[in-house]
Amino acid sequence: MRSIARFDIYDIATGALLATLVLAVWLTFRDYAISNDEGVQHHYGELIISYYQSAFKDRDVFAFENLYLYGGLFDIIAVGLAHVVPVEAYELRHILCAMIGIGGIFASAVTARLIAGSRAGLIAAVALALCGGWYGAMFNHTKDIPFASAMMGATLFLVRIARRLPSPRAVDVAGFGLLAGAALGVRSLGLLLILYLGFAVAICLPWRERGMRLSFAATSALKALPAVVLAGFIMILAWPWAALSPLNPIRGLIAFSEFHYDIRTMFEGRVYEMADVPRLYTPVYLLIRVPLITLAGAALAMSSLLWQQRDEDRGGHRSDLALVSLSVLFPLACQVLLRGPGFTGMRHFLFVLPPLATLAGVGFSRGFDALSTRGPRLASAGLALVSACFLWDGVTLARLHPYENLSYNALVGGLPGAFRRYELDYWFNSMPEAIRTLEAFVRDQTHIDSIHPSKVYSVAVCGERLPFDRAVTLPQLRWDFRSEWDESEFFIASTQMNCDHDLDGDVIGTVERFGVPIAYVKDRRAIAKRPVDTVASPSLGQEATARTRSIP
Repeated sequence: MRSIARFDIYDIATGALLATLVLAVWLTFRDYAISNDEGVQHHYGELIISYYQSAFKDRDVFAFENLYLYGGLFDIIAVGLAHVVPVEAYELRHILCAMIGIGGIFASAVTARLIAGSRAGLIAAVALALCGGWYGAMFNHTKDIPFASAMMGATLFLVRIARRLPSPRAVDVAGFGLLAGAALGVRSLGLLLILYLGFAVAICLPWRERGMRLSFAATSALKALPAVVLAGFIMILAWPWAALSPLNPIRGLIAFSEFHYDIRTMFEGRVYEMADVPRLYTPVYLLIRVPLITLAGAALAMSSLLWQQRDEDRGGHRSDLALVSLSVLFPLACQVLLRGPGFTGMRHFLFVLPPLATLAGVGFSRGFDALSTRGPRLASAGLALVSACFLWDGVTLARLHPYENLSYNALVGGLPGAFRRYELDYWFNSMPEAIRTLEAFVRDQTHIDSIHPSKVYSVAVCGERLPFDRAVTLPQLRWDFRSEWDESEFFIASTQMNCDHDLDGDVIGTVERFGVPIAYVKDRRAIAKRPVDTVASPSLGQEATARTRSIP
């Protein structure tokens, strides 16, 4: 009974929200397209498993594009589960990724609860769940979401460790090591957690007691060492290349900072090469994509660091907020100062969203406490205002479904204001809906019975072949197989980077939200260079890369 009594109405509401999210995942996971990255990532997982099964003799894993620079933890798990779970492999990936994303929401909520109580935990969970950049990515961003969730989970344990330095509990050390290893098992940027561990020790040092600093730091480092060892062990298991040299994780991190692929991105209406984006590219994308109410709450929490002192009665320490704030500000500062490459908006910085939500929960909860001292009506008005803002964000996401990842806040005028000025459907998630529109057109305009079985239409696609082949159902529609792209009878493309301008044709269908065209379907039969012919379609394994705008 005591354990039950520890939970209040806010905890129950948080649990109900998480349960609702799980239900939403099971009801909607088929609505999300296969991303550009998933095909190669899944194969990478197969290569890692083959590497171990062959007793390290099959070394194809080190020659598969640039994937060796990444850990393959998620892909190993997904491939392994695909052999035992009776669910299609990519649907399974989406379910697994979404559940991990919910785990990230849970970790954000628990961290906020630890710092400022159960109400803060609920607000943090709501803030992250209603952030389109997070929820819309949960299903098919199978590197970014697992990495971000692991980073948030590790941050939770880091806060717990910091509270008990120089002698943290073994369970917290183990939890931090496990989740830090999971983060490193996906991306080398997980090395940030080792830095954060050092920052935690520095923040908690007894600066006023000169004689104790060295012993405090030494004891803290010794107690935390098992976490680093555990993290390294998990990283090596999930990332074979990291096991070849102790410096490889650092080399991988440096390689990412120097990426110079021929990838373009849209920012403020201009097209940039990924290596030439402005310094503020990533911070601005966060500023215009994260809901304003969440940014306001996070700013409130960060500003409280200027005057907050250690406050045991409110269940928090100044170091808690400092560490969570650091996990947001430090990587952004590095990106700005070093001017790292940037593309696909804030995708590579999704890992700062959970701590931002945590800060929002803490900021608003403590803000309500401050308002309540001035009168209950003022606190109620503040709560109503915040709730209304979150409700607005929820309605917006519902109207965008399944393209929640296209949400922009009022600073740029929402999705209409971002159209053709910022990154939108960079992975052509609208392809399945566009294909359904094309199939409906073909059925309506043509008597299926009169079509010769061997006669097919060539469909040019400004995207990857894998999601096309998985989504198309009409045998008369085949992936572009003509000798020239402009010989295809139909064309489907998203409006991302003006890809829809590549080929002309009569617009026969539009995928849109809020009146904004996300993708077009064009009939080119009247202007194509050749009529519909019987031509053998290429095999599924042949990928067209020159005609697509895929993003590695």
